[in-house]
Amino acid sequence: MFNKIILVGNLTRDVELRYLPSGSAVATTGIATNRKFKAQDGNQKEEVCFIDITFFGRTAEIANQYLSRGKKVLVEGRLKLDQWTDQTGAKRSKHSVTVDNLQMLDAKEGGSQNQSPNSNYQGNQNNNYQNTSRNTQQSDSNYDDISDIDIDEDEIPF
Repeated sequence: MFNKIILVGNLTRDVELRYLPSGSAVATTGIATNRKFKAQDGNQKEEVCFIDITFFGRTAEIANQYLSRGKKVLVEGRLKLDQWTDQTGAKRSKHSVTVDNLQMLDAKEGGSQNQSPNSNYQGNQNNNYQNTSRNTQQSDSNYDDISDIDIDEDEIPF
């Protein structure tokens, strides 16, 4: 079976980092994504979806270090159904995302596109995380001549 989800949105709260007894890092936060569309009556509408996300290993530590409420991120991972019984005995459930890849999208105050030289992290289920962004020793001057692309979300056909 195939279970993959890609979300772009803003974090709804600061990252909460904790460590498991095994020493592995786990970080949780939430992401808000939105969709703009025209309703049948012709009015512009907006739909917002709030989703809890979980990072593991080195990605959790990176998220805790560089991310905070309001930051724009792209996360790629797998959808998970969480089920529990609340204090009143009622069965509850919600969907969340276990993040495999993280890309920070906010521009640095100095004008660079990435928050840090290592803003794109990728991991696998064994929590062996590797840096997939450009080499940290490489100068940012190679990227200064690349112009920004301004995309109007209403023009995207999907």
